[in-house]
Amino acid sequence: MKSLCVYCGSRPGADPAFKEAAIAVGQEAAKRDCRIVYGGGKLGLMGATAGAARDAGGRVFGVIPDFLVELEGVLEGVDHKIVSNMHERKMLMYEESDAFLTLPGGIGTLEELIEVLSWARLGLHRKPLIVLNINGFWSPLKELLNHFVEKGLADRELVNDLKFVDSVEEVFAAAERSAVRERA
Repeated sequence: MKSLCVYCGSRPGADPAFKEAAIAVGQEAAKRDCRIVYGGGKLGLMGATAGAARDAGGRVFGVIPDFLVELEGVLEGVDHKIVSNMHERKMLMYEESDAFLTLPGGIGTLEELIEVLSWARLGLHRKPLIVLNINGFWSPLKELLNHFVEKGLADRELVNDLKFVDSVEEVFAAAERSAVRERA
């Protein structure tokens, strides 16, 4: 895995463990020479992840729509591209990534995750989808996906397409296992 897309909040969240995990992901990606692809802003968990990777000597590529530059700022010292809209942002992030990691975040983070999950279910890609479930943050999503399956509105593979992990240590191993399995 050469490039990891990280979806996460532009806010730090109420639990300090969220920011600690974001920093640890950035540092671990740098150690592994795995480029971070992210939403381009300098705030919240996004800025913490990308800043930690940058500060550890890692490669970072941010993609931000022009209307968010003023709201979120652009992280200095990383490669970035300013695009015209959210659709262009998400597509470029998708194209530049080998795998996807979701940290805690709000509605935008959820939307990004659901979009790439939907694309996987439609057979448009087989890239690993990892969810870092720090302190159970994403447990309600897992319950909702299981609810879809139980009610006959989705196949069990919907839940299986996402790899829920509880620690940063598990993130890269899960992504690599998924990538190997997908190539087999």
